[in-house]
Amino acid sequence: MTTDIRVLDSEDDLIAAANLFRTAMIGFPPLPNLTPGQITTLLEPGRTVGAFVGGQLVGTADASTSTLTLPGGKIVSHAAVSHIGVLPSFTRQGIATDLVRHQLRDMAARGEVVATLRASEATIYERYGYGVASSSQSVEVQTARASLRPGVGAGGPVRLLDAADAWDVLPRIYAANRPSRPGTIDRPPMWWQGLRLRTESSPGPSYVAVHGDAGSESGFARYRPIDTERWFISEQRTIAVEDFFAPTTDAYLGLLRFLLGLDLIDRVLFWMLPLDDPLPTLLVDRRAARVAAVHDETWLRVIDTHEALAARRYEGDGAVAIAVNDPLLPDNSASFAIAGHGVEPTDRHPQVHVGVAGLGAVLLGGATWHGLAGAGLARANEPEALVVADRLFAVREAPHAGFFF
Repeated sequence: MTTDIRVLDSEDDLIAAANLFRTAMIGFPPLPNLTPGQITTLLEPGRTVGAFVGGQLVGTADASTSTLTLPGGKIVSHAAVSHIGVLPSFTRQGIATDLVRHQLRDMAARGEVVATLRASEATIYERYGYGVASSSQSVEVQTARASLRPGVGAGGPVRLLDAADAWDVLPRIYAANRPSRPGTIDRPPMWWQGLRLRTESSPGPSYVAVHGDAGSESGFARYRPIDTERWFISEQRTIAVEDFFAPTTDAYLGLLRFLLGLDLIDRVLFWMLPLDDPLPTLLVDRRAARVAAVHDETWLRVIDTHEALAARRYEGDGAVAIAVNDPLLPDNSASFAIAGHGVEPTDRHPQVHVGVAGLGAVLLGGATWHGLAGAGLARANEPEALVVADRLFAVREAPHAGFFF
């Protein structure tokens, strides 16, 4: 079977690819009705590819040009990968592999340093060099018990935003207040367009609260009620906070007080908080907040090993020599001497060997070298080298992106 991979650029092909992806995902809603030309506002030109067998479109993948923040605050070029899908009648025939390999070569040619994605299944992407670089937690808060400690600040003013204004205001707030937390990525215009389309075509109400005075807002929360068919008789009226963007302490506390103080609400469910989020500590009764789930979030693929390692910050002293193996991008395989002052290629005998998926897992500080070695994703010739590597790769904030794409 011969698979032909090519860039999709016509409106008909892009719509066909979008519908194919939804068929492959099975549980996704159908593509909303689009106006002529609208599909091109949701996808970056030149980055949607299709796999054809015998002239039939059987698989697709796309990406958008973006940037990602590394530990220490440096921002590097990044590809946000999405919509990888193969028709059920053509799975397990190497088509997804062909699509991903095509993407990886294209990213390398573009000079992108890293790529990330959100995985529909946890057993697929490690074989292509992706590692779990960050996780998020879902936290439920019982509002009747959720009194904040007396010493917790008030935060700033919060107001509800009219739905008609949200799609101009929210992108501006995010762009102007991008946090330095590792794992932060852009939300490009096409992402906002897709979110607007999904929001406006979904049944049921949704709301946006923003923190700060008009024109100088510094955070927002998007939320909606769930189980609304039983709303007036429910004993657990719940809102799901789908997007909690609060990069400053004032924004965090202002939005948190607003959400926990909403009338009628018995439970607030935060979908995606970083693993080091302080919420339980702020409560008099910390058991009012319960971790409902922990999910893998960012799957990261290093495209340019030298640039990725050289751009991030390292902690403490000591040095370690690491050899990285990348079978799919052989030019990416190399050895490096890493110390607190920086990184350089080396011919030294490596103390630690790691595959590119393992490197992706530790790059942002979301995994440890000891953990990789225990899982067989890294191998140390000298046990002390893992201690040094963990100290060098330690981070001050847990990596987190906070949204799907």
